Amino acid sequence: QVQLVESGGGLVQAGGSLRLSCAVSGRSRYSMGWFRQAPGKEREFVAAISLSGGPTYYADSVKGRFTISRDNAKDTVYLQMNSLKPEDTAVYYCAARSAWAATTRADEYDYWGQGTQVTVSS
Repeated sequence: QVQLVESGGGLVQAGGSLRLSCAVSGRSRYSMGWFRQAPGKEREFVAAISLSGGPTYYADSVKGRFTISRDNAKDTVYLQMNSLKPEDTAVYYCAARSAWAATTRADEYDYWGQGTQVTVSS
């Protein structure tokens, strides 16, 4: 069974940065995605990366501020978040898909982490 463990969330002021990590158990044979869910809202796509590290995809709301990357030797995926805004406040989830190609659709991911809270204060 694949396990995904997120870390790196926390409280940061607007304009600050955080780097989220997602450790994947087992071999890195998955394309990966990051999603987020704010209170009272549905889960939304943030970023995705293919098995090989490219191409990558971003939601319009984070494009130019967030960067997704992966280190297959460490079985870890990262989400570097810069210029954070209060509207970025949410629980962030990483997800794994048993395919080479990444996708923006949550229902196409096979495994999910438990999530890590990101809170951006104004």
